[in-house]
Amino acid sequence: MSITNLNGKHFAEMIIQGANHLAANAKMVDALNVFPVPDGDTGTNMNLSMTSGAKEVKNNVQEHIGKVGVSLSRGLLMGARGNSGVILSQLFRGFSKSIEAKASISSTEFAKAFQDGVETAYKAVMKPVEGTILTVAKDAAKAGLAAAKQYTDIISVMEEITKEARASLNRTPDLLPVLKEVGVVDSGGQGLLLVYEGFLAELKGEKLPETLSFPTMDELVSAEHHMNVQGHMNTEDIVYGYCTEFMLRLEEDKTAEHPFDEDKFKLDLSEYGDSLLVISDDEIVKIHIHSEKPGSVLNYGQQYGSLIKLKIDNMREQHSGIVGETHAALQTENKPKEKEKYGIVSVAMGSGISELFKSIGADSVIEGGQTMNPSTEDIVKAIEEANAENVIILPNNKNIIMAAQQAAEVVKENVIVIPSKTVPQGLSALLAFNSSRGTEENRSAMAEALAHVKTGQVTYAVRDTSIDGLEIEKGDFMGLEEGKIIVKSKNKLDAAKDLLSRLIDEDSEILTIISGEEASQEEVSELAAYCSEMFEDVEIELHNGKQPLYPFIFSIE
Repeated sequence: MSITNLNGKHFAEMIIQGANHLAANAKMVDALNVFPVPDGDTGTNMNLSMTSGAKEVKNNVQEHIGKVGVSLSRGLLMGARGNSGVILSQLFRGFSKSIEAKASISSTEFAKAFQDGVETAYKAVMKPVEGTILTVAKDAAKAGLAAAKQYTDIISVMEEITKEARASLNRTPDLLPVLKEVGVVDSGGQGLLLVYEGFLAELKGEKLPETLSFPTMDELVSAEHHMNVQGHMNTEDIVYGYCTEFMLRLEEDKTAEHPFDEDKFKLDLSEYGDSLLVISDDEIVKIHIHSEKPGSVLNYGQQYGSLIKLKIDNMREQHSGIVGETHAALQTENKPKEKEKYGIVSVAMGSGISELFKSIGADSVIEGGQTMNPSTEDIVKAIEEANAENVIILPNNKNIIMAAQQAAEVVKENVIVIPSKTVPQGLSALLAFNSSRGTEENRSAMAEALAHVKTGQVTYAVRDTSIDGLEIEKGDFMGLEEGKIIVKSKNKLDAAKDLLSRLIDEDSEILTIISGEEASQEEVSELAAYCSEMFEDVEIELHNGKQPLYPFIFSIE
């Protein structure tokens, strides 16, 4: 088998298998994380970032490889999380830029794209450190260029890239003493190797095992050894304690006074901390930095535009928690687990929506919604299982708020009920949560966030009715704005399009489409294409919520 030309459809399959292989082993990658600070989530960040890119590709599969690359780059940019995720997004941003104008690529162009990705990633990092994902990517790309001079077969080039990525990964402990001290390889480099292994398997028509064992310099490390990796660093040694991530939407009125220059922007921000990454395009800047003064970082960014998608984590608390979990795991299983400061419980219907809530911070999700409201007892059980001093409940349905409030009255824990009436409101409130704040500050911020999002829903009528001037027949599709029926149609997509035309205005910036069980992939793709054409200035995010009854749920910010 030989492949001398790679098209968009085949490249899309490579991306999907690479993302799947990383996802299957994300916890293993998390287990290796020891640099630059022990936040322990490299695998999670890379997985969420790559998954975001793969989802965008799935919705835009086509023969033209350059256009598939654009989709991958866009999905990775919007989904990038943490140092590792942002670097991964930059590697494939440069890769995609290299092939953007090409319908298909040769082995030489394939290898060059990897090299262009490395150059883009190195430029994005303020202070590149060798012995990390950057080194693995650089060494692998160099091997790819050499292989392309010998082979026209893309499979052979990818084999050499993967082979050198593995060898480079095993050399990372020689470049970073902390890795050698604890006997592990670099976690980001391991995540990248998993992606490359997925690429190669797809090219060769093979399937990979679901999970791998813990890799070290000797390819294997025991679970007990891994559990003590974080203990090699002390909490007090963390100089910059807050992992700060946010996106900045550039605004003309502000950039007129403060022209945006990426190099100057990075130089200025470098004064506030380390692990700085900055990515920008014409409208959006994505920033990641470890800082002791996240407020100052945000204030600086506001000179250029508006802040969106903020995330600040206290890494000292994370490290203490990781070390605490390690010690607890080594004790008897009957020892009571120490309570966390916060626990967040959300109510949602649909496995995809549940995973979405968990991915942005919910500790547990109670299954429930419009046709299946959880009982007070269900909510009480979830509160108790949260094992936290303060538990925040997101009902996400007006019919569940009272049950949540009642549950709050019968437990000893301090319970805060945020009166979210829809899934988009719940997601908006959760994004406003900050574990470093006090309970009342979080209550206020999360409640305020409810007003910053519009909710639209598409469902179908179960009986004939007449309401607000609309004559509705059983089986009609209805478009709801904040629970009020405002449009109807015999056609699902027509109802969705009509509803969105009424919800989206000149102030709208982000549209999130959450598709349900009764929305086909073709319908989702058609709706996304319609929105891209009709609402050019609005960012579009797609999530498969797998919710019943509602083919589409829309969040407009």
